[in-house]
Amino acid sequence: MTVDEARLDLQRRQRLGMVEAVWGQHKSSEQIASILRSMRAAGELALVTRVSPDKAVAVMDALPTVEWHRDAGCLTDGSLPNPSQDVRVGVLSGGTSDRRVAAEAELSLQVHGVATKVLLDVGVAGLHRLLAVLPSLQPLDVIIACAGMEGALPTVLAGLVPQPVIGVPVSVGYGVSAGGRAALDGMLASCAPGLTVVNIDNGYGAAMAALRILQGRGV
Repeated sequence: MTVDEARLDLQRRQRLGMVEAVWGQHKSSEQIASILRSMRAAGELALVTRVSPDKAVAVMDALPTVEWHRDAGCLTDGSLPNPSQDVRVGVLSGGTSDRRVAAEAELSLQVHGVATKVLLDVGVAGLHRLLAVLPSLQPLDVIIACAGMEGALPTVLAGLVPQPVIGVPVSVGYGVSAGGRAALDGMLASCAPGLTVVNIDNGYGAAMAALRILQGRGV
């Protein structure tokens, strides 16, 4: 694959207000480095998702200015914008095993200058943990909720808070959890009205849904 074959969307920021994101999982380190050089030449901030540690090291060897965000499993190239003064988006996770997906959502918003409030391990297995943080969610405009197992956290949240809630099923769980499919099905079948759901492990997609909501409000 060459950069020409990749057909980079270098006008996405101007068209949608979103930084172009590169899927790194099925690209080699050489391909990622080549794409990053092209984006740098165009003056575009770059975000690469789903990058393994060994691949990240190889890319950084080729391009020392690239930054590795270990928790999120992502690379960035270029100066990240200063975060907004007001925290507008909450990123919650059912357990600490959902950290990578939550961190991907957090970083994807950070790349757009959106400040976040991150609360991990507030799943419904210990409902008191979620109830304890509800007051801190009141000032927020949007909430992203990442959960594996049966994926109950977004449903519970959507029944308790008035803000838009974006559910992210996570591929964490035993047996019938089926790599996040049980959480996805549970969120899609939620009885909480208005719950939005993205695909399994798609922290980036949840962040972009939140960004669209903020842009629609003129935030």
